[in-house]
Amino acid sequence: MTSAPQRITTELILGGQKSGKSRRAEMLARDWLAASADRRAVLVATARAWGDEMRERIARHQRDRAERVPGLQTVEEPRDVAGALARHASAQTLVVVDCLTLWLTHWTMPLGAETMDFEQKQALALDWQAQAAMFLEAVRKSPGPVVLVGNEIGLGVIPMGREVRAFVDALGTLHQQLAQVCPRVTLMAAGLPLTLKEPC
Repeated sequence: MTSAPQRITTELILGGQKSGKSRRAEMLARDWLAASADRRAVLVATARAWGDEMRERIARHQRDRAERVPGLQTVEEPRDVAGALARHASAQTLVVVDCLTLWLTHWTMPLGAETMDFEQKQALALDWQAQAAMFLEAVRKSPGPVVLVGNEIGLGVIPMGREVRAFVDALGTLHQQLAQVCPRVTLMAAGLPLTLKEPC
């Protein structure tokens, strides 16, 4: 006896590198689109091509997504993710944000951050807190489902550097805040989903 398919709802998907988290988000978008011709699906991509390897990686992901989910529209937005979500959200639209980790990187470790003084870094941290608050509110207010993809990086060795520790802390805090507002939270490992939270 097969179980009934899960109702598609706002979901936080966490996992390690190549755990299957982006693939799960894509399959949710595919199923959402298949349910009705009136539906849309939009991917907010936060990656930036900083070098040749990253450019090729992004191009490969774009090709693979186009084959797996041809109806998935892509919007590149590395920083104003809250604004992108607010612009594209609707009752008939599923929005995928992939990924939260790179989004945080753009805000807390931008190019040139290594030359910033303490005050500039403090200002960056305040900017990030404001962005995170706006994003949480956008997720709460979204009339349609939002699928959020992030790297779970807090399970390994504690980082030595202050900036890296602060990054791990900020990402863990963001994940906890989002887990509170998302009806479903899923942890991916080896391509398999482990449900951490289900809709009531």
